[in-house]
Amino acid sequence: MKASYKKYILEFKQASGTSRGVLKTKETYFIILENEGKIGYGETGLFRGLSIDDRPDYESQLAWACENIHLGIEVLWSKMIEFPSIQFGLEQAFLSLKSADGFNLFPSKFTKSEDEIPINGLIWMGSETFMQEQIADKLKAGFSTIKMKIGAIDFDTEIKLLTAIRKKYSAKEITLRVDANGAFTPENALEKLERLASLDIHSIEQPIKQGQLSEMKDLCLKTPVPIALDEELIGVFKYDDKVNLLNNIRPQYIILKPSLVGGIKGSNEWIEIANSLNIPYWITSALESNIGLNAISQYTYTLGVSLPQGLGTGSLFTNNMESPLEVINGNIKYNNSKAWKVNL
Repeated sequence: MKASYKKYILEFKQASGTSRGVLKTKETYFIILENEGKIGYGETGLFRGLSIDDRPDYESQLAWACENIHLGIEVLWSKMIEFPSIQFGLEQAFLSLKSADGFNLFPSKFTKSEDEIPINGLIWMGSETFMQEQIADKLKAGFSTIKMKIGAIDFDTEIKLLTAIRKKYSAKEITLRVDANGAFTPENALEKLERLASLDIHSIEQPIKQGQLSEMKDLCLKTPVPIALDEELIGVFKYDDKVNLLNNIRPQYIILKPSLVGGIKGSNEWIEIANSLNIPYWITSALESNIGLNAISQYTYTLGVSLPQGLGTGSLFTNNMESPLEVINGNIKYNNSKAWKVNL
């Protein structure tokens, strides 16, 4: 078996705003396995500024994993414990190599085009006009759950945008999620959550920055809006530490980005613990190309999820891989009549 990797720069169709700044490009890497004429692909979705493995030695670790591919997935996964995106890329590549066509990693009704997964429509930060345009587009496209990133522009303006949606659509018609990406402070978070609560918000992701465990625990206890931990899960590698984190904070939800939490195996650990504590979860992509998004979507379907997932990022890029994945009426589906086109 031979293994190599390749860097790839994804280019956004439109600069996308978050509380960490405006994104115009997204750096990613691909592991390519070759064995007896078959090729397997895996995406190691490094997320600069967010991934715990955003380190100077990232490429050297990726190169080492490729040079030692003979060790197998179990050993390599353990060796890459501090590099969750590489763990996930390796998992994908080995599954891809075993699959019939390189892309059907988890055969199911989803990959047979017989079922689909409900997802939320994502509203990026920007000017009030730009955000209003996005909201209108998502509603027109048939989304019943909308997720709006907040925390970068004036909070009063964000409340105004959410209020405008609520005046037109009740909570039964449109579910509203917000993602603060840690933009609030422990001092002002509860006041802002109380303002959001009047708008029947389904949940808020990571209201304050990760690492403030006692403050987050207190917030989850008092919050009028259900809190979903997201960044808080990044960099927690040991199983016992995961148990302690969720048992201590007791969030209303957790959100899993496989590229940031150790791929399939890492996500499964979080899910097992969350289930034991009756904490619901959903899965979200982290700006991967369609190769990574495909793996996340297929894996997500096997979990038997019912809540809308965060898997609608495939259409953001001008130079994404062509794939059977498509979003129709607020659902992601795998259209077998479409072919994969991978140019690596």
